[in-house]
Amino acid sequence: MTTAVIVGCGDVASVHFEAVQALGITLLAVVDTDPVVLRRTAGRLQTLGVIVPGLGSVDELLAAIDAGAIARPDVVHVTTPHHQHAPVTVPLLAAGLNVIQEKPLANTLVAGQELVEAAANASGRLGVCFQNRYNAGNQALKKVLEDGELGEVLGAYASVVWTRTPDYYQAKPWRGRWDQAGGGLLINQALHTLDLLQWFLGDPTEVRGNAATIKYRDVIEVEDSAQTLFTHPAHGDQPEVTSTFVGSLTNAVHRNVEVEIYGSLGTATMADGLHVRLAGGRSYDVAERVVPTTGRSYWGMSHQLLIEDFHRQLGSPEPFWIGAEEAMASLRMLKRVYADTWPHTTDHQ
Repeated sequence: MTTAVIVGCGDVASVHFEAVQALGITLLAVVDTDPVVLRRTAGRLQTLGVIVPGLGSVDELLAAIDAGAIARPDVVHVTTPHHQHAPVTVPLLAAGLNVIQEKPLANTLVAGQELVEAAANASGRLGVCFQNRYNAGNQALKKVLEDGELGEVLGAYASVVWTRTPDYYQAKPWRGRWDQAGGGLLINQALHTLDLLQWFLGDPTEVRGNAATIKYRDVIEVEDSAQTLFTHPAHGDQPEVTSTFVGSLTNAVHRNVEVEIYGSLGTATMADGLHVRLAGGRSYDVAERVVPTTGRSYWGMSHQLLIEDFHRQLGSPEPFWIGAEEAMASLRMLKRVYADTWPHTTDHQ
């Protein structure tokens, strides 16, 4: 049985608490800089029969570990806002601790590179929560591509078309700020889909795109809409291909996230599960897992699978397969779209 500490007790922390409880991981402490959130979290845990210390900072956590007041955890889960990822994770890695961190890797490329270097020099391991790679349909689609079932890949399309309200940003203003969130739709809502595109087709060699704030320009600094064209590299007998991404938070309702890949022998579509349609009329579907959770359904179904995998691999000499270098790929993709849209300002970097 492994042990854990959770740093950051906001919305997405709920799925980490659920996973820790479901997997029988012993929670040693919780950390949050907001005393109100910390008290609320301690109260919720107490109703579950879990009584642990609540600490106000990573410095307090490290001091408590050094003093023996808290046992050294096997894993620290970092579920803070984007701009707090590097300032929290870097000292944890420097202390030799294993860290599993929420996406994005960081809010800026500079902070992302800092995390890449910290992870490379650390004795502990870093994993980043791109949990949608563990979804049944996405894993099946990866195998379809690796096995060549679609023939020569001709291109791809993806979309994230959801809804947001002003209240969403007003409840947590960091979400709408360049210096804290690091962006809007692309870094916050669409990042998992960008990650899937580069996982399926390769890290883009060229990025063209445009981002805009259409509906919420009086509420936020960052974009609520984007359209991009990614060029993915040639490999083996496969020539380079392009993928088109369309995203918006201006819709009245959430649509299913879509990823569609076109091949010379058929088409594979991810929406509410995987649908593969091949030449000659052959077709098959792969149903998605349904996991009850208090977290939002659009966070995906597979947080627990990724967390279980990370904890299980702690003794492995190999780094976790979704680490800092891997997470930098999608961060570079979206930052290139921002640079293409606003080439004369550094606010978006």
